[in-house]
Amino acid sequence: MDIKLENGPHLRIDILGARIARIRLDPDGRWRDSGLNRYGFITEPAAEAAAAPPHIDARTLQSAAMTIRWGDETSLLSIADRQGNPLLSLRTCDVTTAGTKACFAARKDEDWVGFGDQTRERLFHRGTVADCHVRNVRSYAPVPFFMSTAGYGILVNTTHRIVFDMAATAADRFEWRDGRRTLDFYVFIAPTFRELVGLYTDLTGKPKLPPLWSFGLWYICRTQANDAEVINDAVNFRREGIPCDVIGLEPGWMAKNYDGSVTKSWHPERFPIPSYARTGPHNFFNALQRMGYHMELWLCCDYDLSYEAERRIGNTGHDGDETPEAGFFHPEGEADPHFSEPRRLDPVTRPEEPWFEHLRAFVDQGADFFKQDGAYQVLDHPDRRWGNGMDDAEMHNLYPLLYARQMVEGFEAYTGRRGLSFTPCGWVGFQAWAGTWTGDTGGGLETLGAMLNTALVGHSWATNDMEVTRLEALHFGYLLPWAQINSWNYFRMPWVQGQTLLEAHRFYARLRARLVPYLYSWAWHATQTGYPLMAPLALAFQEDEACRPILQQFMLGRDLMVCAGTDNAVFPEGDWWDVWTGERLTEAGRRAISWPENRGGGLYLRQGAIVPLGPVMQYRGEQPLTDMELLAFPGTEPSHFSLYEDDGTSLAYRDGVHARTSMSLETSGDTVTLLVPPPEGPFQSPADQRRWTVRLILDASPDSVRLDGVTLTPDRWTYDGQRHELVVPDLPAAFTLTTTHG
Repeated sequence: MDIKLENGPHLRIDILGARIARIRLDPDGRWRDSGLNRYGFITEPAAEAAAAPPHIDARTLQSAAMTIRWGDETSLLSIADRQGNPLLSLRTCDVTTAGTKACFAARKDEDWVGFGDQTRERLFHRGTVADCHVRNVRSYAPVPFFMSTAGYGILVNTTHRIVFDMAATAADRFEWRDGRRTLDFYVFIAPTFRELVGLYTDLTGKPKLPPLWSFGLWYICRTQANDAEVINDAVNFRREGIPCDVIGLEPGWMAKNYDGSVTKSWHPERFPIPSYARTGPHNFFNALQRMGYHMELWLCCDYDLSYEAERRIGNTGHDGDETPEAGFFHPEGEADPHFSEPRRLDPVTRPEEPWFEHLRAFVDQGADFFKQDGAYQVLDHPDRRWGNGMDDAEMHNLYPLLYARQMVEGFEAYTGRRGLSFTPCGWVGFQAWAGTWTGDTGGGLETLGAMLNTALVGHSWATNDMEVTRLEALHFGYLLPWAQINSWNYFRMPWVQGQTLLEAHRFYARLRARLVPYLYSWAWHATQTGYPLMAPLALAFQEDEACRPILQQFMLGRDLMVCAGTDNAVFPEGDWWDVWTGERLTEAGRRAISWPENRGGGLYLRQGAIVPLGPVMQYRGEQPLTDMELLAFPGTEPSHFSLYEDDGTSLAYRDGVHARTSMSLETSGDTVTLLVPPPEGPFQSPADQRRWTVRLILDASPDSVRLDGVTLTPDRWTYDGQRHELVVPDLPAAFTLTTTHG
């Protein structure tokens, strides 16, 4: 709906669903989309169906969930819920040649979360300034999306630098200054952050399921390593019994350090590849494959990705806004018989060739993905005019999105296997395409702030450069969505850290290997809902205000709470079970915690939990998931868990080729019932050969234990009173287990 405000700018309101609207103000009514719309990083749903039309009068527009008014005496535009409760009020908006300034009223009790990785010091932002611009180290993945405790979220539709003042200058208002010369934002209405994240990712994309092996441990070799050292590292992981799925190489693998060209090659002394056997079978990368590893190669990129972005939306012209008639001008400028080719200011880019094209040769040699270093993509290019016609002010924050997407889609188109983008950088919608590490910020606790803030904008696949010399850093480094050790210039191999740390690496790597079925199942959930695999307590327990300042605790999946570097933890409402000691905690609130000296922090199971544990594998696929364990903690309310399985690598899961086992756990009076049915779905799970061991957390030893209605004799089960665990081994693939007290 287009409106010309009296003595003011043009206003356009688009209702995109009951809970989503797009608001635009422009002096001239030129409704131009941003690069986010142009390249599909924002995908708008169709307007609401005619069966549920918005109600319109002279100054009011309604959907099923919101009422939008404009042009009254106190504000340019206001939004309320359908009950009339005010949510958002735009006071003023100034659009100039320098950009846009928009000012909104702020409620006294209102606070905000979001903005991605632009600070690591807080999750709530009242009284602060959020400067969103992709920068090296300082702000790798800022996102101009935030959510209010008042029940709304805002996504500013821009790729320019944008600075938010969240009631820092004045307590009664928040505002932003956007380098884009128009006001363009999306509003989401929902009572919880969880629902708002879902709406935001409906618009900007759900994450795509990465390969199963990506949830194992990754080890990145020293940049000085040669092929012999790489193989030695790989062999040592297997000899030490430390499960590991990925071996990666830093920039030293290339003949020219930091080679951003499309003619890069292996370093001839460090990695000699015979010209007569470029793909094997006896090269070092073939040996890695035979040992069950997947290979990652480091990259830097300054290629102009906008040419390929334009081709993918069907624009084959040479201008970002217009497509000239074919042959009207020579696409390479004037032909000169004295020279063989025109001279380019950009000597790297081949406009007719996608960036991924030259990487095919390395994929043929076994590269399963590429580490897309921050390198040149974090740098401003102030004098660059990109091939799509954009200047760098518009293109800079958009570039990491194009880079991640083109890598994923290029790999998938070439191999038919799932792509994986691994980069520190992002902007709006990066959660749909990229997995990230926290860049050159180390592996300490400060990296948690970055990861938790990106989780609040729907990002799931996150890790850091694990710090290997401190037990507390190992504890949370191995319990992130992805786990990575990066040697870089150093000797960070687990077996050179001393015996105590070596044992800790072995323990945590094996624990992680066993947790993969749980992680993979909640990863699938993230792809369906947008709810992140790693969630701050403020997202998982929004109603508990004690969780707001917490940066050293997080939920991994729904049921595991990780405490990192703190011996004073907050426990939200409900019972919790100490995974290390078996202690059951029944009081909510803050309390002192401890852990065994060979562990690095607290790990707790949430009441209602159902956690499948697989066998220890040195790599994914080493053995089938037949010998499984199920850790379950009954609560007062029924709980459910869906064990998700697919082939782990192909794209078939997107067509529904997977299997799901829908488990349930219920307490009724003195009876606890755990149901594990047969899996459903076309994927051929190894469930027919599966045997389960159940560990059920109970306050006391049960009087009876029944399997499918038949009472088990006492020799079929044991109860550990110190750990509050009932252990029932050797159960069939599908079963109903019932315990009774009294």
